[in-house]
Amino acid sequence: MYKFPDDLFTEVRIERTENNYYFIKNGEVEGNGRSAVTGARIRVYDGNMWYMSVTNDLDAVQAEIDNLATLAVPNKEIYDDPVIKNFGDARADRIKYNGENDIRRVTNEQRDTLIEGYIAACVDHSIEEMKTYYASYSSDHKSKEYYSSKGAAIRQDMQRCRMSINFDFVVDGVTTNGGKFYQELDFDALKNREQEIIAERDRALDYARNAVDVTAGDYTCVLAPFVTAMFTHESFGHKSESDFMLNDKTLQEEWVLGKMVGNEKVSICDSGDMENNGYTPFDDEGNPAKETWLIKNGVLTGRLHDAKSASILGEEITGNARAEGYHYSPMVRMTNTYMEKGTDLPEDIIGGVEDGIYVYGVNYGTGSATFTMQPNRCYRIRGGKLCEPVRVNVITGSVFKTLFDIDAVGNDFVLCNTYTCGKGGQSVPVSAGGPTVRVKKLTVN
Repeated sequence: MYKFPDDLFTEVRIERTENNYYFIKNGEVEGNGRSAVTGARIRVYDGNMWYMSVTNDLDAVQAEIDNLATLAVPNKEIYDDPVIKNFGDARADRIKYNGENDIRRVTNEQRDTLIEGYIAACVDHSIEEMKTYYASYSSDHKSKEYYSSKGAAIRQDMQRCRMSINFDFVVDGVTTNGGKFYQELDFDALKNREQEIIAERDRALDYARNAVDVTAGDYTCVLAPFVTAMFTHESFGHKSESDFMLNDKTLQEEWVLGKMVGNEKVSICDSGDMENNGYTPFDDEGNPAKETWLIKNGVLTGRLHDAKSASILGEEITGNARAEGYHYSPMVRMTNTYMEKGTDLPEDIIGGVEDGIYVYGVNYGTGSATFTMQPNRCYRIRGGKLCEPVRVNVITGSVFKTLFDIDAVGNDFVLCNTYTCGKGGQSVPVSAGGPTVRVKKLTVN
């Protein structure tokens, strides 16, 4: 498609993105629009330095290549460079969303009907504590092309549509937010979710009316699947992104492949070829997605790589170089990351706790040597039964200790498509998943 200069590695990433959004607050439309962007990022490498440019004029791509080539120093051994060896050379067409399932076919009338139907079914104006309700729809369709002087020629597309209904309940001056957010790859998957939304609305209202402050201390904690997913992503998944390790000898020594790092019940995987929110059949360096087991039966078995990190650490490429858009350079990112389900029944996991905390939902989490979760719904466990809702500000623990302290793993696996992950100033869509798990001890405040 392009004439690439001799003795230099060259790549071209092209993206075409179309977005749609619609937002209502208390019955008033506050956002409504569509947008479309086309652009390309060109990179040339001579073994010492990358030369890059970005353009929104696809007719100018060849001129950009030629200009960057004048800045670089030709290198006859460029394809022996250990980093360049790890760039992909696949020729593939993975266009999947250009037929009846193309969300660009969804009209504004269909979009509006969906949202207004949910408002009519789920907003109960007789609830005195409800002060605000929000409803939104958004979607994006992205087609991507990747060409390189190694011979790569890849076409792929991905799409996502999102819908949310949320409520603010105010009781004694304290605001509790509740509702549901969905993110799917197909518009029809957003339909017929009324009962789920009403159930979450009522759970939030009950929590607002009845929650009491938790007594701070160390507790046995049972994590619902959504919370396990957050823990898996934030507290362990990011540790598996190997660019963190390149200049950190301590991490390299702590996270040696083959080391026992958790209970044998714990297995964690990342896979970009699953058709979920982190779907990435080919990464932004032209490499195909792989199923990468990060932990298998408690043993550290793998980590995630781009071309550079794989070459430095001497490990296999995994297809995890991702960029937010064509105007960014790729870095090591997760795709669909999950803790594998176990064999324990969720009711037995809770039933085995004499005094503890059930963490039903979480707003966000962070992870390093110590991880932090900010829950939005917790319940006291007494005598193996769920009791009153409790307000918890933060839950913390050691990542290393917690992986060993997981003593029960449920058979109720859920993969959550609702995540967007931020790192290094870039955000990419991901999925995270897991089952109900029990942790012997976490600090609750």
